[in-house]
Amino acid sequence: MKMLVTELWRLGIVQAPVQTIAAAGSLAPFSVRWIEADRSLCFLADPFGIWRDNKLYLFAEAYDYRSRRGAIVAYVLDASLNIIEYRTVLSEPWHLSYPYVFEADGEIWMLPEGYKSGTLSLYRAVNFPWQWEKVPEFSFPCAAIDATPVFAQGSWWMFYTPPRARTNTLMLAQAERLTGQWKNISSHPIREDISSARMGGTPFYQDGKLIIPVQDCSKTYGGAIRLLSLSPDTLHQPEFTPGAYLQASHKDAPFSDGLHTLSAAGDFTLIDTKRILYGSPHRICVDLGRAWKKRQSRHA
Repeated sequence: MKMLVTELWRLGIVQAPVQTIAAAGSLAPFSVRWIEADRSLCFLADPFGIWRDNKLYLFAEAYDYRSRRGAIVAYVLDASLNIIEYRTVLSEPWHLSYPYVFEADGEIWMLPEGYKSGTLSLYRAVNFPWQWEKVPEFSFPCAAIDATPVFAQGSWWMFYTPPRARTNTLMLAQAERLTGQWKNISSHPIREDISSARMGGTPFYQDGKLIIPVQDCSKTYGGAIRLLSLSPDTLHQPEFTPGAYLQASHKDAPFSDGLHTLSAAGDFTLIDTKRILYGSPHRICVDLGRAWKKRQSRHA
């Protein structure tokens, strides 16, 4: 039963650039500043960030097992990584996660996962980082999980996983402009592999290669991050070369059961690590209480 397994995630700010971590092939040598949820049965995951005015603006999924829904929160940290302020910045009637935040065309954008809405939506910052508006002209052909855009070779490219194949399929779409029209480069996946086909962070360049972080879900959801490299000029027919394999460190126990985001933020790198609880009495009570309320409402 799902209620017997509770996955909790926390955020980490690694004090090293993502290229340095990739070259080391491990997170163990680097110092990490951790941020955890401040309420039971809640977690923080999928961190993405932007540095502005000597501050780190960190965005993440905030999930609550009571509502079974995630919202997007923003943290503002100073240069010493002290939290100045944080609050919820985006909430919808459906689950939100993976708040991919990036700068392009003089604006700041967010492309969160919200596939249960039936579509992929792009948001523009109107009062960064606290206020966002949906971009109505954005057009994508389908709902998408962990959609990750990158600009290369004069075009926009979107790596994503279709909802029908949550952990083992990677698709790629292309558009001349960020707002679309987006079209898949092929009706077939560019990769099918449960150990390396769901996006897990920001693409980056190293030694002339485009590196994309993908999740290894072969043993557990979000078990580790694998880095795949490819030549930017071959995106129409991508061929991947496996690179570093990154896992949560045992020194970070009990949050050492998974790692599924690796995102660049200036001279720092953002990660999340997982703790698995088995048979949590609190979680069981919450789920049973929800089931009882649903049953009562059906018979009301």
